[in-house]
Amino acid sequence: MESVESAANLRSQFHEVLRSRRSPIVSTLCALQTLSAEPVVEPLFQGIPVDFEVMRSYPKARINVEEQLNEENFYLPTEEGEQGRLPVLILSMKECTQSKRPAVVFVHPSNANKEWLRPSLEDYASRGYIAVAIDSRYHGERAKTPTAYQDALVSAWKRGDIMPFIYDTVWDLLKLADYLTTRDDIDHSKIGITGNSLGGMHAWFAAFVDTRYSVVVPIIAVQGFRWAIDNDQWHARVDSIKPVFEEARIDLGKETIDKEVVEKVWNRIAPGLASEFDSPYTVPIIAPRPLLIINGEDDPRCPVEGIDVTISKTRKAFEDAQCFNHFKVIIEAGIGHDVTSSMLKEASDWFDNFLKP
Repeated sequence: MESVESAANLRSQFHEVLRSRRSPIVSTLCALQTLSAEPVVEPLFQGIPVDFEVMRSYPKARINVEEQLNEENFYLPTEEGEQGRLPVLILSMKECTQSKRPAVVFVHPSNANKEWLRPSLEDYASRGYIAVAIDSRYHGERAKTPTAYQDALVSAWKRGDIMPFIYDTVWDLLKLADYLTTRDDIDHSKIGITGNSLGGMHAWFAAFVDTRYSVVVPIIAVQGFRWAIDNDQWHARVDSIKPVFEEARIDLGKETIDKEVVEKVWNRIAPGLASEFDSPYTVPIIAPRPLLIINGEDDPRCPVEGIDVTISKTRKAFEDAQCFNHFKVIIEAGIGHDVTSSMLKEASDWFDNFLKP
């Protein structure tokens, strides 16, 4: 009972943080009234170009089912303001014997967009899933410039009015769950979520706070933010969004980005990320829902040593729930901060095991 109450309290605390920087909240009724949208022909990519090859390489034997797919493009209001309009892309088979199908939500990494995920959407849809993808905050249709995401992070440091690193998109994913659980064609008990890098962090946090996400696969995402600060292993993560840390360094009168700068930035743009909402506390709460964590052995952004405690605590949570086969960790040898086709296959197998009838 104590662990259940503890989990509920932590979720409640995180909800309060999410609400603390919201514009006036869209009512539940209004939030479920979608706005039509057109397919995106030329999606916006930011920063370093993302790798399309891995997405196209799996599955290698994909059947061409494009003419058999139903495509939905729409906006889901999640709050007021420009960023409160969530772009959604859904693919499903036009003809299906199941009246209610499992769904999987896919979240893209930094600098990408929902269109980058289309090969995975087509694959899952062809196998009977309702495949859902979104543009995270300041990405894709929610970005006006090639530096929109980095600019938003700097603004979050300066003004403290938004949380573009993880938290704001998690809010959107909660509203997306509201919407998905109104659809008659979805089995509401079978909604999975996955993503890689930033998208995997979104998946991890959305599942921690919302139990409607029933199967979870964060890829190259789970890390220990506090551990990285304490063990001087924050450099690679900081370098991935360096402009905000450079701005903080200047404002704090520092000659170089150091541990103090890193901690102050996290506290400002994502309160609790390196303390009460870090992975050792939030990941175990996903139990007993099936959870597969996939990381690279040599990933400098998500050092394996930094999640030893998280893995240990999470394994115990699943053991306590007597759901031993609901938790698995895959550390792919010789892989850095990269997604591989084998990772995507492991994720696919995990969803098939727990979501397919």
